[in-house]
Amino acid sequence: MKKEIKKIIEIEEGINVDVNMPVVKINGPNGSVEKTFRTKAINVEKKDNQIIVGHPNATKKEKKLIGTIASHITNMLKGVKKDYVYEVQICSVHFPITVKLEGNKLIIKNFFGENKDREVSFKPNVKVSIQEDIIKITSPNKESAGETASLFEHATRLSSKDRRIFQDGLWIITKQKGKNT
Repeated sequence: MKKEIKKIIEIEEGINVDVNMPVVKINGPNGSVEKTFRTKAINVEKKDNQIIVGHPNATKKEKKLIGTIASHITNMLKGVKKDYVYEVQICSVHFPITVKLEGNKLIIKNFFGENKDREVSFKPNVKVSIQEDIIKITSPNKESAGETASLFEHATRLSSKDRRIFQDGLWIITKQKGKNT
């Protein structure tokens, strides 16, 4: 059965929202986030201090899309207020791993005694800092922070070794939201 479905998202003070479909830009005290939604079926509009996501004759497919887009916008609103923080641990059991930053690249040296360095590039809107054996990743964009953390973890993945014995590498240990940095 088709019916009108709407989700209303409140905008807090100090946050500017620009809806120009398919692009939604949100600016806040912690930075700015921009996302492109590649769907013509869902209407996204800003009225006063609200964002309305909806469809006049929604089926199950549109209902799912409305929920997804509303969740993305909610995450963007949270991110421009407070950073999303991921922590990645540097574990070295067999060989001492050296990790350093050079611009927008993380360089991993001596991983399992390899002579060649492993390099991982990350997006410029992500802040990365290294404190002893913890890599801290912060960003107002939840997707960028999570993607960067998973790229770091994936860069040290070994498929031919037993991971219960060879625990060397970079591992995501915490995912936090709402931490001021």
